Amino acid sequence: MLAVLLTVAAVVVVVGLVYVLASARVVKQYERAVVLRLGRLRREVREPGFILVVPVVDRVHKVNMQIVTMPVPAQEGITRDNVTVRVDAVVYFKVVDPAAAVIKVADYRFAVSQMAQTSLRSIIGKSDLDDLLSNREKLNQGLELMIDSPAIGWGVQVDRVEIKDVSLPETMKRSMARQAEADRERRARVINADAEFQAAKKLSQAAHQMSAEPSALQLRLLQTIVAVAAEKNSTLVLPFPVELLRFLERAQQGAAGQGQDGEREAAPADGGSGAAGRDSGAPAPDGPHPEEEPAAIEPGRAAGDEPGAGLVGEPDLDLREPLAGSHPRRS
Repeated sequence: MLAVLLTVAAVVVVVGLVYVLASARVVKQYERAVVLRLGRLRREVREPGFILVVPVVDRVHKVNMQIVTMPVPAQEGITRDNVTVRVDAVVYFKVVDPAAAVIKVADYRFAVSQMAQTSLRSIIGKSDLDDLLSNREKLNQGLELMIDSPAIGWGVQVDRVEIKDVSLPETMKRSMARQAEADRERRARVINADAEFQAAKKLSQAAHQMSAEPSALQLRLLQTIVAVAAEKNSTLVLPFPVELLRFLERAQQGAAGQGQDGEREAAPADGGSGAAGRDSGAPAPDGPHPEEEPAAIEPGRAAGDEPGAGLVGEPDLDLREPLAGSHPRRS
């Protein structure tokens, strides 16, 4: 009888140990346990530590409460200014409601990943290339809001979203490099022009100051000679006074003015002599001059005809002159 009791007690102990082992669960500090009894959710969420559940009847789902780092695969899209880019990102999220993460979504990790990819493509199409490159903080906030809005119903809270890299086509990279180079060249020219303007103002002030003291200009000339001799000893410097150049320029202008005045004075005298010449060259009255003899008219030629005009086919001969070998005609 005692042996039977010991056997029964041993069986009970073994069964109890098996039950305890089957129902015992250990929940870690960063986990929460959601218990489903006969398929229905238990209201309380088990805290970290040692817990007991009913074997076969209860099913335990452990949910990680740590922040999850999920990389978003690179998405290719066209920006608002028609530039093709590839953008990848990373999402940081955590579960804030373990029961909702188990009941309301089949796989909250996969759901968050797909939502992040679609939101990233959407944010690429709504943004310009300059915003993707320089205004990432605003894009990160917009992307976080787009992912967090549906995820909050799954018991998931998006902590942060960061755009990692923006890949551009090679042609666009070269265009941007040329643009940056042109902008740097423009700024360099503006700075150089500003420096020249300031230097010109200072030189004007220095010239005004030196004009009050002529000895200052002479000292500056000597200082320049010393500087040139120190750099290149083979250079010969011959200072030429500027005042001499000004004197020669004034003398040349005076000579030119005197020449113009002489021409103006000579012009009226030339006009009077021309008038006198015109008066002396007036036509004489009609009729032969008493001292002039009438010209002899050649036989066979009318008055006013030129010599030889009356002979056809013969050379013009002066009939007033005797021919060679002939005797002079007696009067």
